[in-house]
Amino acid sequence: MPAPAPDASLAEVPYSHKGLTYPFGRRAPEPGEAIALADGVRWARLPVPGSLKHINVWLLDDGDGIAVVDTGLAIPPSREAWEALLAGPLAGRPVTRVIVTHFHPDHIGLAGWLCVRFSAPLWMTRAEWLYARMLASDIRDAPPEEAVAYWTAAGWDAAAIDAQKAKGWGRFAAAVSPVPLGFVRMRDGDRIPIGAREWRVVVGSGHCPEHACLLDEAGKLLIAGDQVLPRITSNVSLSLSEPEADPLGEWLESIARLRTLADDLFVLPSHGEPFTGLHARLDALDHGHRDRLDALHRHLAEPRRAVDCFSVLFGRRIDESILGLATGEAMAHLRHLEVEGRAIREVHDRAYWYRAA
Repeated sequence: MPAPAPDASLAEVPYSHKGLTYPFGRRAPEPGEAIALADGVRWARLPVPGSLKHINVWLLDDGDGIAVVDTGLAIPPSREAWEALLAGPLAGRPVTRVIVTHFHPDHIGLAGWLCVRFSAPLWMTRAEWLYARMLASDIRDAPPEEAVAYWTAAGWDAAAIDAQKAKGWGRFAAAVSPVPLGFVRMRDGDRIPIGAREWRVVVGSGHCPEHACLLDEAGKLLIAGDQVLPRITSNVSLSLSEPEADPLGEWLESIARLRTLADDLFVLPSHGEPFTGLHARLDALDHGHRDRLDALHRHLAEPRRAVDCFSVLFGRRIDESILGLATGEAMAHLRHLEVEGRAIREVHDRAYWYRAA
């Protein structure tokens, strides 16, 4: 559901929508601004091209310096936004550590740049660091044959495959600064003192392999990354790296685990505005996926490929700019139905055809 239209008169007035309350209303940080959310916790925002438009980053007091959570893309506008922060509200305070929730480029993009600039360590979960290192090093002139086979299995036509081939391979590396060779590992359940607060690592999966959320139980704060977003649903895709996995199953299991957390937490998401109403949002995410699975199961009364399921899953036209994301999401839903025993996969001319079991 799109956010309500901006209204300057309500910019700092709390409001509620679909069971969520936004204590800071429609207020969001301007470039170079850091908004205090709680003692020692500030909110900044960096530009992201495309429909996302921004990523939120969190600045945590850490002694005489600042611990940074997530970093934005390695693009000039994001670097300029960081320079404005470092010359403005963060002036004179070094970055003590760079914490990255997961490997996606809008989160890890400038981590290496900040680590080098401040001689600061990178903190991540092991799987996310390994994925980032692997993808950053995989640069080729043409996509590997495994990628072409994946697109063929999903039902892409020759024109779509040729268009993707023309883009080369290794775009991840273009969006991130060099990923540090070493890191400090975060594990589920770890407790990390940062300044006057203690944060517990809460790991989720499905959107990525080992996503780290940070929970301050005493302060009732949850830095949620992409694991819980207030208005949009994080992409859950069947990846080329693990084509027989069940990422949607992992995502639904993660929702169930996160629901054991207190409902009165102040949730700090990577996209959108900070909110309360964690359980309502988790319920909506869970129900949304299960409703789509049921609709997809009905759609498979006749055999379908992933590309034949876009209308059921998305209700919108899928153009070239989001074809890859839509394909991954469709494959994840079809794979979950297969794992549940609700769909059967058959292969014809290298394409995967699914039918209801």
